Amino acid sequence: MDTQKLLSYLRQCIKQYQMIEKNDYIAVGLSGGKDSMTLLHGLAHLNKFYPVPFKLCAIYVDLGITKDLSSQNILKNYCQSLDIPFYVVNTQIYDITFEERKEKNPCSLCAKMRKGALNEKALSLGCNKIAYAHHKDDFIETSLMSLFFEGHYYCFPPVTHLDKTGLDVIRPMFYINEREISGFAKRNKIPVVSNPCPADGKTKRQEIKEFIEKSSENFPDIRKNLNAALIDYFQ
Repeated sequence: MDTQKLLSYLRQCIKQYQMIEKNDYIAVGLSGGKDSMTLLHGLAHLNKFYPVPFKLCAIYVDLGITKDLSSQNILKNYCQSLDIPFYVVNTQIYDITFEERKEKNPCSLCAKMRKGALNEKALSLGCNKIAYAHHKDDFIETSLMSLFFEGHYYCFPPVTHLDKTGLDVIRPMFYINEREISGFAKRNKIPVVSNPCPADGKTKRQEIKEFIEKSSENFPDIRKNLNAALIDYFQ
């Protein structure tokens, strides 16, 4: 996937689900991983010629795992290269989740607190929308996690309105699979910072990811069909 293909995917998704309106101020939730960095790259380039004017900023929620600022500096420098304002929210989410509460399944609580911190900062900056970097595989995995672990079929939609805050959450990479993003980030030398979370790679999502990968050996069209089910679900 090259930049032109990335922008094409983004434009199709944004148009299909009416994600961007005139003079939107969109905060990109930046984790430093390949997904959010690629989304930031794509939206920054799209903003140069998109017929509907909008503003961008990037917000990084620091979980407080390490005092090393090198990751923040990498993200800050990349945002500066794209002429995108960069903001950091310092938190104690790691201490609360792992040290104080010692959560056996920390992802849910961590995600809830991260979203809360991100939303609060976005509102303080005057943003009306937040862009998450969930890609096609994230959508598929989430739908199966809901089915397997909760007993019903559900997935977060491409656009979500948050009643409590008035913010809209948009997910413009719904049409892009993870492998394409990985290849794009490598070929374009997009800086990526490692995830310091001790639960990384040991989550229920990782189990589902491995289940899909193994199932694809016997059912080659499993990803395509699960994605088609989601597209129908969102209609």
